[in-house]
Amino acid sequence: MAKLPIEKMRELERRFSEVEARMSAGPAPDVYVKLAAEYAELDPVVRKIREFQKADAELADLEALLADKSTDRDMRELAEMELPDLKERLAGLETDMQIILLPKDAADEKSAILEIRAGTGGNEAALFAGDLFRMYERYAAEHGWKVEVLSASEGEAGGFKEIIATVSGRGVFAKLKFESGVHRVQRVPETEAGGRIHTSAATVAVLPEAEDIDIEIRAEDIRIDTMRSSGAGGQHVNTTDSAVRITHLPTGLVVTSSEKSQHQNRAKAMQVLRARLFDIERQKADNERSASRKSQVGSGDRSERIRTYNFPQGRLTDHRINLTLYKLDRIIEGDLDEVIDALVSDYQAGQLAQLGGDNG
Repeated sequence: MAKLPIEKMRELERRFSEVEARMSAGPAPDVYVKLAAEYAELDPVVRKIREFQKADAELADLEALLADKSTDRDMRELAEMELPDLKERLAGLETDMQIILLPKDAADEKSAILEIRAGTGGNEAALFAGDLFRMYERYAAEHGWKVEVLSASEGEAGGFKEIIATVSGRGVFAKLKFESGVHRVQRVPETEAGGRIHTSAATVAVLPEAEDIDIEIRAEDIRIDTMRSSGAGGQHVNTTDSAVRITHLPTGLVVTSSEKSQHQNRAKAMQVLRARLFDIERQKADNERSASRKSQVGSGDRSERIRTYNFPQGRLTDHRINLTLYKLDRIIEGDLDEVIDALVSDYQAGQLAQLGGDNG
């Protein structure tokens, strides 16, 4: 097991005390909001550090008691009985501490942009993309997050050819980032008279929402075109020139938004463009860092098939961690916690193994 970074633990305690003191001093409202956010982040970490320190001190006391030849027999027996439980509790706390102190992804606390695109499978793929979007919508609602659709292209038989939305809330990206990849569905389409199982797919991309300070977009690097909005089959038809298309000239990225307000469209399209550019920068940095080794779950390869939803068997399989659950009906209704928690745990175990290898 990797050794705990004692100096880092002390630094976190020092910083927590400093934030607490500054909040008590009654700073300006904007400063207070930032301090309160940092306090909320540090509080559970410092609680765990103090719990670990207390257990560690108890162990030292017990061992000193047992090493002391003058300790009477009853006291010695009591100490010997307590020792195994305390060592086990301390080992658990040490693992908890290592996970808490793992290097954090700076984007974990951010909101996210969710993009879902129908892949192979025609109308059935578009219907599946719609099912995935509703699954994430329900999961977000369970966690008190807000979902807002930025743009959508509806499928001919329902669902979506493509849908892009923001998912706003604290720690959204940390939970949803492992959803990026190809999701495959196996089921009998409602339109299929013969009852044959079809396989189709949809691609999910989850990008951390970028702020102005994360990514700067220069006015000379973008071209903005306005065009007339229209929807298939007379849906969302809009006769004004309100749709906006933004082209980022250095990368060739194109983002469109076609709501009723041109001003809103421009803001939404810029929001998506900023997130995509930020994602490119993050991917570049990740690739440089992980050139020698790649974490299985966090590889970020969006062409990778990550999960299969088998409706006839009621089975969901996540191929990255060999997880199979027979509760597809609940998962598709937004009960994703078990899947996401397993992915996060696997990722953390990989990071701990890397730390152990580095320190060994």
